[in-house]
Amino acid sequence: MSPIWEYILPEYISFWWAGGIGKFIRIFWYFIIFELTRYIAVDFLVAAYFKLHEKKREKAWNLARAKLFAENPLISIIIPGKNEGPHLFKLTRSLAEQTYQNFELIIVDDGSDDQTPTIGKNLEKLGLIHTFLRNEMRGGKASAANLALRYCHGKIVVHLDADCSFDYDAIEQIIIPFYMDDKIGAVGGNVKVRNYRDSLAAKLQAIEYLKTVSVGRIITSTLGIYKIISGAFGAFRMDVIDRIGGWDIGPGLDGDITVKIRKSGFKTVFSPKAICLTNAPSKFKVLTKQRLRWDKSIIRFRVRKHKDVYLPHQGFSWSNFFALFENVFYNVVLDITWWIYILDMYLNYSSSLDFIIYMNLTLYFCVGFVQMTSIYIFSERRKEELYLWRYLPLMSIYTGLYLRMVRTRAYFDELLFKKSYDDPWNPYKSSSQAKLNGF
Repeated sequence: MSPIWEYILPEYISFWWAGGIGKFIRIFWYFIIFELTRYIAVDFLVAAYFKLHEKKREKAWNLARAKLFAENPLISIIIPGKNEGPHLFKLTRSLAEQTYQNFELIIVDDGSDDQTPTIGKNLEKLGLIHTFLRNEMRGGKASAANLALRYCHGKIVVHLDADCSFDYDAIEQIIIPFYMDDKIGAVGGNVKVRNYRDSLAAKLQAIEYLKTVSVGRIITSTLGIYKIISGAFGAFRMDVIDRIGGWDIGPGLDGDITVKIRKSGFKTVFSPKAICLTNAPSKFKVLTKQRLRWDKSIIRFRVRKHKDVYLPHQGFSWSNFFALFENVFYNVVLDITWWIYILDMYLNYSSSLDFIIYMNLTLYFCVGFVQMTSIYIFSERRKEELYLWRYLPLMSIYTGLYLRMVRTRAYFDELLFKKSYDDPWNPYKSSSQAKLNGF
């Protein structure tokens, strides 16, 4: 390196430049082998393939849309939940503006202790919802969703969260894929954070959702390994739901039912234009509780309950194997590997830790901007989401440290103590039965 560059560049970059490429690869092997390969190389290759086939996909989409409106099937929209009364009127208004209108709306109140029963019954009397049901004793979200299924008359069931809002064509966009392929059993919607201006926690989650949902699920769906239909916005063929017996007790029931559908021989796909807006936790304390629950479910369902996916048997499927393997590898295995990497750096390069930390932050900072570029290409809300770019420098700390530490604790608790069965998100009676039956 010339003296002028040594003077201009930060000291830590000059340090690695002087060390040579071999030393750089030795120090930053984790980033190069795993992060750069998966989240840049693979994602951009698949994204390029997705874009190249855009016209062909649009033609098939328009044909499927014509089939949908020619048949005009009844759709059952179900909303299970507790204490969701304050959201119900806004939800009915959002659904009333949809381009697809042949649906029945079924709300299940799962043992609310607020004004939800009164609000729900009034909306039913006014004809704003078709059916209002109530569990006097809380049974959990799976129980409420399965109760709603008994009253469904539609060909397709759309599962929503009550606190969400939707683009005007969201229902249409999430059911069109069923008319593109008879083997599709479930379709996931594109969930984005609505309250991203409320707090720093919400802003960082908004960026995370754009990466992992809006773009990440385009990638996994294109590869045929899409493995989680979000409970906030997901659509299911009624005959497929009947075949697999509905929802099992969670937490983690969204990913669980998706795997059950895939194991039954049906495809699961992502519909990026089916936009759902949801409120993310605005405080890190609440977010931590949410992510502990989500991360425990990876061990409970992907490692334990559905372990048969990894084993050779008559119904073995390579796509199901890679769908779950990718999820477990990039969450659980690489989480453990990261701690090994940290130990490696501490034991072998303790004198250079400052330079290592600064360079890692720089690498992840650059990758974050590259990922946001791909998000910008796919987004239908470019002007709104441009606001989030200024918070990208914080994502390396948010995803690389905060979320990683939450995951590590969740995996430890679930692997050793099966803590998901003690989570108050489900009533004790439901969790005890789930544990007894191996759910």
